[in-house]
Amino acid sequence: MVVCFLIHTVCPVSALSAGESRILYSRLFGPEEDTQLQRSAEQQRLTQKETLGLIARQVRSAVSASREASGRVFVEAGLGEEAMALNDAEYGVLSLAHRDPFADRCVALWLGVQALAFTLVCQPHENLLLAEGSLRNLTRHCLEELRLLGPGSEVLLKSDRVDAMLQRLLPHGQLLFLNHRFAYALDKELSSYTGK
Repeated sequence: MVVCFLIHTVCPVSALSAGESRILYSRLFGPEEDTQLQRSAEQQRLTQKETLGLIARQVRSAVSASREASGRVFVEAGLGEEAMALNDAEYGVLSLAHRDPFADRCVALWLGVQALAFTLVCQPHENLLLAEGSLRNLTRHCLEELRLLGPGSEVLLKSDRVDAMLQRLLPHGQLLFLNHRFAYALDKELSSYTGK
């Protein structure tokens, strides 16, 4: 099962210091733990924010290390070049230790596209190839339908569309096996929804 999905920055933003990462979107899946039921809503929110921030910083470090190791020059893509940017994206897997909102050890799959990172946190027994395919599919939809690489793009204002994509591509945090016909139908449905 998928534990959470994040969209966050990996390049310095003017309002942040060089080592920080800003979470633009986050969605947690699954039931709340018994330990969280004893806490207030504010304590739960702060704990989740702290943990998600830690994951974003670890992914940011991994993306930076991958970019430095590859030696490729970072070229910013514009509108219409989303497919090329996705093909050139860095990707990887991180093992995460036990954290407060998560019951067990988790695995974070990340995809660094331009100044953004898309991170899918899964339970360690999940099929990682299927999770990577789902992450790439979800990232492609976010880039193409929401125009996240364009100037002035605000993912914060488009969170309802990301929620709709997650509901169809990761219903209740479950990874889906998709054949070509079903994937085509989902693509068509998402395109019609986001085109409204």
